[in-house]
Amino acid sequence: MPAPVDVPFLLLWDIDHTLMETRGLGTELYVAAFEAVTGRTVEQVVEPTGRTEPAIFAETLHRHGIDPSVELSRRYATELAGRYRQHAEDLRQRGRILPGASEALAAVAGLPNAVQTVLTGNLRPVAIVKLRTFGLDGYIDFDAGAYGEDADERPDLVPIAQRRAATVAGHPFDRSNTVIVGDTAQDIAAAHQGGAAIIAVATGKDNPADLRAAGADTVLDELTDTAAFLDAVRRNLPSKPR
Repeated sequence: MPAPVDVPFLLLWDIDHTLMETRGLGTELYVAAFEAVTGRTVEQVVEPTGRTEPAIFAETLHRHGIDPSVELSRRYATELAGRYRQHAEDLRQRGRILPGASEALAAVAGLPNAVQTVLTGNLRPVAIVKLRTFGLDGYIDFDAGAYGEDADERPDLVPIAQRRAATVAGHPFDRSNTVIVGDTAQDIAAAHQGGAAIIAVATGKDNPADLRAAGADTVLDELTDTAAFLDAVRRNLPSKPR
């Protein structure tokens, strides 16, 4: 068994392709929400990997010659969240939890010195639906997380989550005691630029070699070995409390 994690730390989970997959439903709901608020048929779908929801929406507007506005973005966010709530059962049927995700979350939740939350490009209501649908929400402190509506660029979400988690825990979090778990090169860049260590899991589009080349501190094939995952967390944290 790995040595215990004996320092207070913040663990930030990416959601899509790290903990779960929508298996195409996410794209369908994004398209439907866009068409509902703009009245335009989506002709070019934007690649969503590693991006925030507002950035995806803004690029989709640009590709279709539509001027962005605060009101349009607000309506889209409301529409998208509503569609996820309406289609939660479809998500349960079509999507899936990735192997080992629930066990990894439970293991971290069992550590008394951990704050466990999400760092995601999803809007907060969407993140909650996704994790609640698969019974993962009980492991997450949503008030400590950072979401797509908080910043357009993923690295900017890291200090937001650190400040929120510090308020929750009464303990500061910075590069020395924050770990992101994600599946993309964008997650790695967010960690490096935002101020965190990164454990990359090769459960998305990027293979282990790609993740290592992008500068991941640790690369795991998946989350099925809970002991190896906890050891990776420990190795990315200081050995003693500050």
